[in-house]
Amino acid sequence: MTPSLDNPAAGLRRRQADEQHGSNIPHSHAGIDKSSVSDNNTEDSKEPRAREPGKTYGRTRGGKVFVVPVTHDRIPQMLDPRQPKNLGDIIVLAVLGAHILALYSLPSPLNKYVFAAIYLFWRAAYNVGIGILLRWQSNDNKLVAWAQKWQLFELPSTGKNPRPWLYNLLKRESETEIHSEFDFDSAPIEYNTWLVFRRFVDLILLCDFVSYILFAIACTHTPIGEPMFMTMVRWLLGLAIVGFNFWVKVDALRVVKDYAWYWGDFFFLVDQELTFDGVFEMAPHPMYSIGYAGYYGISMMAGSYEVLFISILAHACQFAFLVLVENPHIEKIYNPPSPRKRVDTQQHNQEELSGAAAPDEPLDSSSAPPPSPTEIHSLLGLRNIDLFRNTDYSTCLLLLYLVVLAFVTPQTPFWRFLFTMHAFAWRLWYSVGLGSILHRQSEDKMWTRHFLKFGDTTNEAWRQWKGMYHISHVLCYASFIAACWKTYSVPVDWNYGFVLLRHVIGASLIALQAWTAMSIYDSLGEFGWFFGDFFFDRGVKLNYTSIYRFLNNPERIIGTAGLWGAALITWSKAVFILAWLSHLLTIGFLEFVEQPHMQKIYGESLRDEAGLTRFIKRSLPPYVVEWQSSANKVMDQTSQLVEELLDAARPKLAAGVSTIVRDTTALFNKYPARLGISKSAPDLAIYDPAHYSVTVQGQSSSNSALTERSSGKEGTAGRFPNTLNTLIFEYGAPVKVKWTAPPNHGRKDWIGLYMVADNRSREITDVSSLGRWVPTNPGQYESTTADKGILISDEPAQSPDSDGTNLVKGAMIFSGDKLWWTQGVFEFRYHHDGSHNVMAISQPFEIHVARFDDDDVPTGADQYATYQSAVESALLPVVQNCLDRDPDIAPSKASEPWGSHVERDGKYAKRIVYAVRHMFAIEFAPAVIPADGRIKNLAWRICNAKQVLAPYSMSSSKGTSTPGGEKSLDS
Repeated sequence: MTPSLDNPAAGLRRRQADEQHGSNIPHSHAGIDKSSVSDNNTEDSKEPRAREPGKTYGRTRGGKVFVVPVTHDRIPQMLDPRQPKNLGDIIVLAVLGAHILALYSLPSPLNKYVFAAIYLFWRAAYNVGIGILLRWQSNDNKLVAWAQKWQLFELPSTGKNPRPWLYNLLKRESETEIHSEFDFDSAPIEYNTWLVFRRFVDLILLCDFVSYILFAIACTHTPIGEPMFMTMVRWLLGLAIVGFNFWVKVDALRVVKDYAWYWGDFFFLVDQELTFDGVFEMAPHPMYSIGYAGYYGISMMAGSYEVLFISILAHACQFAFLVLVENPHIEKIYNPPSPRKRVDTQQHNQEELSGAAAPDEPLDSSSAPPPSPTEIHSLLGLRNIDLFRNTDYSTCLLLLYLVVLAFVTPQTPFWRFLFTMHAFAWRLWYSVGLGSILHRQSEDKMWTRHFLKFGDTTNEAWRQWKGMYHISHVLCYASFIAACWKTYSVPVDWNYGFVLLRHVIGASLIALQAWTAMSIYDSLGEFGWFFGDFFFDRGVKLNYTSIYRFLNNPERIIGTAGLWGAALITWSKAVFILAWLSHLLTIGFLEFVEQPHMQKIYGESLRDEAGLTRFIKRSLPPYVVEWQSSANKVMDQTSQLVEELLDAARPKLAAGVSTIVRDTTALFNKYPARLGISKSAPDLAIYDPAHYSVTVQGQSSSNSALTERSSGKEGTAGRFPNTLNTLIFEYGAPVKVKWTAPPNHGRKDWIGLYMVADNRSREITDVSSLGRWVPTNPGQYESTTADKGILISDEPAQSPDSDGTNLVKGAMIFSGDKLWWTQGVFEFRYHHDGSHNVMAISQPFEIHVARFDDDDVPTGADQYATYQSAVESALLPVVQNCLDRDPDIAPSKASEPWGSHVERDGKYAKRIVYAVRHMFAIEFAPAVIPADGRIKNLAWRICNAKQVLAPYSMSSSKGTSTPGGEKSLDS
């Protein structure tokens, strides 16, 4: 498959990766290249006018600029007896000494289990404990908020620090750690908090590593009957892997420096440029991928499967830490969504007056037919399976036949041979057959010409090719799995020889191929996965990102690793031969189909060497490089000679051969646990609920909200709307809450938003607010997001009653993620001092999506254009609400695009499709929203869908409900 393409059809936003140098700051252990922080580090009034050369400057979240002192890795200094030690060093060394003492104090069978538990504890402290703290810090600046709350870094001379001894201790520890010029008293609180966090990290990381080594020592043994030669090979290879792992860590620390090693960018950002070389050219996330190779070297030296399995578990936990903690922070800080493109009003008006229609704008009915919508119905992935689609239906049916046949046939040599030949036939068709089609498509557009001959379009040819490639790809691998199933037999003794090791290595190779395939798809998208540049000439350019930054053709080696893994697991000669032939066919496809096309299309823009190749060449001795250049020259001459022979023989071969025609968190949000809380606050009796009140204000829904309640099925009296003051607000519109309380009310009082039917009690709230709450007073909770929405707090007020009781009042806004994004009846509950005791409940109110009525559309000369304009006008305020009324995301007019946040975060698309379903009775997939890009395109899609579905609509606003009685919009 081709490297990543910067093409709209790919439908992906990708970061550019510099091959030689980078101005990005990588993150700690992950070794990920982050986007430039220059936009975030622009100068402001808080920055010094002149910066001193040779110094690194940091910037806090509040914009304060400061000189970052030079720090170093504390671990070598801690373990060096010649260096001075502080209290933190002594505590860490004492804990490590206790671990070592425990190993030699416990008896032999017991120490292995004890240290397995100890290691798992420290690994959980690393991946879960540090992970949670970093996630809190990234989202809510929680660690800094704790430091502010506890006044850890307040100068004792001010009298505001309740623990001066702790301040002096932290100051002494920090000044001992940093040998450069450093003023602890004037340093920002973010930096001082990071220094304390570093010591916490040192303790966990050292205990994690030492407990693992001690566990490996406890498990080390020589397998019974192992020859001395095998033992020496095992130890030498293990030592080599550990040495390689040590170099990876040291080289990564050289690149990312001490700042990123300890996750400094979770606390503050620095202005510096780094060159990504060495280990960062070898593999993605080197500190989490090849940086854990030493675990497997130690497992090899220990000769213990227990050490191997616990190493695999630790490695998997580390990848989970990367995916759940570091990657979200990287995307948020270094790759934020770009701001929405705003359309100049004057220019837009001139374009409308001149009648110029943009390519992505729908055309009126009097001109050419409206453009076809952007394709968003993807083929790959379990979530995209659609049995209404012929390709998916055929694929599932063929897979079902294959699975049934594999299970019902006996395990005899005949059937094994038959399944092996069946797998080889599919592989031959997948590599040679489809490769021949792509070669002809590259040469003379053979596939496209065939469909154009019958009056079809290029898009139809592309769609049919995708279906054929997808079915062939799935059946190729499914038939290989079926062949493996027929040749595999469950081992009788898992401890015999290398049986268990074969299964572990085989499963690892299968996982490697699965990860490679996902990385390729993530970089290429469906356009590149299905070889879109063989069918469309769209001026695409190569973009070496993701896995292509390190390898030019990942399929050449690791792209077939799973085949060899299956061969190891089955330990079958037939599967080994099948894997070998499949690998050769894959290489042949790359050499004779993909590579010539890439050279023809992209020419000189193709790079000669990938990042891994460059690194290896730089690491080789000069005489080896010279020998390699000579060998490459001979290979190039031989390849050219073979190509000339094939070109000469091709006409003769073609004369007699006929041509042969690719959520656990959402689970908890969707099914929240209902917690019964029956305990009342001890001081609740001194507060009078009559002095508390909650009132609600919001954007009222349209007049049709009440009339829609009358369906004609009611009695005579029930068909008329009542005249009560029913609160009905627009879907997604911010809701303002005003409250009153006694002056001595709890400082941690808070107001939450709930569905009326969710709580059984009016005195105690039974369910969690799921983040839909705002405190009455700012700064009471260690969260920056909790205080969002507070307008005023604790302003003097008088009781509305005649008793003249002194009260305080406040106001807050609920918007965005603090709203319910569904229709229903809701209420606000005022809770006492951080508890779930209810002091006041607001009047219930309804959230409603007004239905679009076709009868209200005015008639005009161009009915289609008039109807679409009405749809756009109805969609605009709803879409603005769904996009949180954020000017960087929400458009101000129908022709403006919405921000790239819509593509980044799927919640916005789900909000809009929910509103469209209730407004127009048309259900779209969420992927439609980022594909359309603006309200005008979405309105065209809705109008087109209503035209298609109009004859079958049962809506009362459509007149007749029979196909013959319904007219199209443009008739």
